[in-house]
Amino acid sequence: MQALGKERGFSLVELMMALVVAGALMAIGVPSYLAHVERVRVAQAVSDIAAVSMALANFHALRFTYPNNLAVLNINIPLDPWGRPYQYLGIDVNPPPNKGQVRRDKNLNPLNSDFDLYSLGKDGASSKQITGAKGRDDIIRAGNGSFIGLAKDH
Repeated sequence: MQALGKERGFSLVELMMALVVAGALMAIGVPSYLAHVERVRVAQAVSDIAAVSMALANFHALRFTYPNNLAVLNINIPLDPWGRPYQYLGIDVNPPPNKGQVRRDKNLNPLNSDFDLYSLGKDGASSKQITGAKGRDDIIRAGNGSFIGLAKDH
């Protein structure tokens, strides 16, 4: 038999300490998890852009020009990891696009001379110059395919 006032259970201080520890663990773990998810999304976009680039290269090998849009390829082109369509601009096409449509690097040189293929990235916005605030998180293809990755890393 137990004496009165000696009931078993957690005190308010013990519960508060457990909540503080759980909160500290969440404060460390959640940002790490979100950063990992973002790295996986970027890697998926890089993979998708490389695959579509190969299909465009095959199209060019057969027809000696690039298509005006991606629908002509007759392949299943997935949405980017953020749920938006990939952006495409044929540059080496007839007739060529307006020079103002071509995306540029920090030195104002065109990113590509054949075609531009990119994802709008996490924020869903872009700019013609990839060093702009809205363009830094884009996943781009540059140097006619020699670079595929985050615009801020180019």
